[in-house]
Amino acid sequence: MTPRYRANSTVEQWRILQAVVDFGGYAQAASALNKSQSSLNHAVAKLQTVLGVQLLELQGRKAVLTQAGLVLLRRSRSLTAQIEQLETLASNLEQGWEPEIHLSREILYPTTALYQALTQFYPESRGSRVVITDNVLSGSSEAVNNRQFDLVITGRIPAGHHGTPLGTVALILVCGANHPLAALEFIDESRLAQELQIVIRDTGSQANKELGWLKAEQRWTLSNFHEALAILKQNVGFCWVPEAMAAQAINDGELVHLRNSNVGGAVVPMSLVIPRPEQLGPAANRFAELIVANCLGLSSPTNF
Repeated sequence: MTPRYRANSTVEQWRILQAVVDFGGYAQAASALNKSQSSLNHAVAKLQTVLGVQLLELQGRKAVLTQAGLVLLRRSRSLTAQIEQLETLASNLEQGWEPEIHLSREILYPTTALYQALTQFYPESRGSRVVITDNVLSGSSEAVNNRQFDLVITGRIPAGHHGTPLGTVALILVCGANHPLAALEFIDESRLAQELQIVIRDTGSQANKELGWLKAEQRWTLSNFHEALAILKQNVGFCWVPEAMAAQAINDGELVHLRNSNVGGAVVPMSLVIPRPEQLGPAANRFAELIVANCLGLSSPTNF
């Protein structure tokens, strides 16, 4: 069995070396660290001895890095930063700060709003990981009921739960600019039923196959709207798409909003649900506040 490697240097020695360089000498570093100058001299001398490399040399009264010292100091900063993060994470875990947050996002919910919340959460995250799972329709409801997620963004709140409003998402009927439907003055249900319909797969285990307008005989089922938009731009099929997601392609003339249809779209109210409020930790609670603060229809945080 190969013996485990045992480090000859210590993290504290590297931190002292960094302080001597950063503060411009042993005396200044000793004052900043509230240590004696002799203890700092001893630590750096011992570090150089165990490494067998000269790290500092005196130029007048100032300690200056050697070329080897410059290289090793740069690497040591990364090491000590990781140690500090590890120690901070351990402290946070002791205080109940979760190492991982699980969020279920209804695929209709705009990524822009969620990304803003993530961006603001990152500096405060203290090393907590965020795991995001996209769900659709009944899959979002199941995410609430199965209680496996800390936070759920959903368009349908199951009985027995309550949610915080996040605004609404409008679904509009869309096809390619050169699709036959785009040239019609009026479109009714019977005409739509003759064309290929693009739908997004319901991720629930008990998916409701009757939910929504599904009267077209020809149907392609996809996993997300990005794939749907790519197909629509090829002038194949029609689809109900979140208005914000289709806006750019409509402005660019690649897609057409079929306003001349008697088959209306839908406005879906989005909500943030906490399936296990009694178990919500401080990290998930803070992330929830930021999701609400950056949502579609609200601008101020809500306390959970």
